[in-house]
Amino acid sequence: MRIDYRENKEGFKKSLEKQLRSWWKQWRSCCKQCIPIFSVANIVVFIVTMYINNCPENYLEFKETSCRAKFLGRLEKLGGFEWNKVVNMGEGWRLFTSNWLHGDVKHLLSNTSLLFFLEILLDFRFGFGLGCSILSALFNRQSLSYGSSGAVFGLIGAIASEIITNWTTYNKVFAVYALVNLLVILTIGSLPDCAYGSHPQDPEINNIGHIGGWLTGFLLGFVLLLRPQFRPVELENTPANFGVKFKYKVYQYILWLVALVLLIVGFTVGLVMLFRGVNGIELCHWCRCMIDCTTVTGLVSACSTFITYGSPDPIPGTPCCDALESLNNMADSIDNRRSMCRCIMGLITTYNPNATALATLPGFCGISLGFNINPNTDCNK
Repeated sequence: MRIDYRENKEGFKKSLEKQLRSWWKQWRSCCKQCIPIFSVANIVVFIVTMYINNCPENYLEFKETSCRAKFLGRLEKLGGFEWNKVVNMGEGWRLFTSNWLHGDVKHLLSNTSLLFFLEILLDFRFGFGLGCSILSALFNRQSLSYGSSGAVFGLIGAIASEIITNWTTYNKVFAVYALVNLLVILTIGSLPDCAYGSHPQDPEINNIGHIGGWLTGFLLGFVLLLRPQFRPVELENTPANFGVKFKYKVYQYILWLVALVLLIVGFTVGLVMLFRGVNGIELCHWCRCMIDCTTVTGLVSACSTFITYGSPDPIPGTPCCDALESLNNMADSIDNRRSMCRCIMGLITTYNPNATALATLPGFCGISLGFNINPNTDCNK
């Protein structure tokens, strides 16, 4: 865009320049003010969640793991994302509220601290979280989703696209170094360990949600964070015929347009598919590896009483057995069954539940998993 107001329009030119600078300063100030607001809001919501959860009254052994609200189903009642309630019961508001919930202190501190350090982009967190919720819902129907980690990955994606679209304004060594570091962070945070045999993935990690948040942030960065390429001047010392130029590179316009179209089409198609009940797994079978471990969270939530106390015994038709059956139905190939085996074995290490109760769960539910739930089980056989 080129603005060239000469001679008799010099006053308007100076006024426009000052107004643009004023808007930019206000926007930055607003972003900085949002940082403590969002952080305090996360902490307040977490305190309310734990108060309702009543940790001292309902939890037995603090020494083994932290008090998790999801074991008692509180996060679902407080707004956690659950596919059936969103699609079949019309509770679409859960797409937004799930981003404010956290399961334990570690979960809260990790997300809040990252949001704090990525301060300047914090005002876009709702868009990132929505992208995370939509993609997670399309591929993961069985588990309860919550937390702002999708927004954190969105911020990482936005930083990456901001560096790319404003490449000419950065020192090239710094830009490459920053992108490499962002790639490392992204890989460590979302690499689906369940695809390997060395160590199981934490069943709480929602990889598909992280990817949804990152993609949304990456595209939004191209749309909202491009910067004009102009040289600063002292307006008071400029000649009357001096033209103020706000110039964007051609590649910035192209990236802006492509990203905007992909965002509109992606959100529209995603929401339509979600509320029509489309199962993303049927369209992308290889995506199953990224969510197998996440679906175990649904099993833990539904069977928490039996896993923790060893009673009452579950029977076919109960939520606990239904969750195990749904997980078992996903294992429709050798690779998928090995992946499910690693995830369930990970429960014994990650959550330290009653291993004996967990081992007897398939027998009570009348379900054959094809392997024994035992710490010594080799899932690669």
